[in-house]
Amino acid sequence: QVQLVESGGGLVQAGGSLRLSCAAHGSIFTINTMGWYRQVSGNQRELVATITRGGTPNYADSVKGRFTISRDNAKNTVTLQMNSLRPEDTAVYYCNALVIVATPPVRSLEVWGQGTLVTVSS
Repeated sequence: QVQLVESGGGLVQAGGSLRLSCAAHGSIFTINTMGWYRQVSGNQRELVATITRGGTPNYADSVKGRFTISRDNAKNTVTLQMNSLRPEDTAVYYCNALVIVATPPVRSLEVWGQGTLVTVSS
C-alpha cells in the first residue's frame, strides 16, 4: 500500500558530498517521523538521522555537523545531504517512515525503502 523510493547513492571520494532522496507513494493520510538508517554487511542497521513531521531533526553523533536531514510534507519526501564524507560512512542507506495509512482501517505502518549504496573511497 505504501512504498518508499530512494535515489542518490553512489561512489564518492572522501571529503565529497552526496544527496539522498526518498519519496513515499501510496495510500497515505499523513507521515509522522521520517528518517535514514544505514547498514554495513554483517552489522546491525543503525540510525543516521530522523526528522519529525514538525521538522525537528535528530542525528547520530557520528554524522552531526556533516549531514543534514530535511523533508517536504506536501510531497511526502525526505532528503539527506551528506557532506565531508568519510570511508566509514560507506554503507547501504535505508529510508524509513511512520505512515498513517489512508485506506481503512486507518492504522500506523512502519515502511522501509529498498536501500541505496553509498561508497566513500579513501
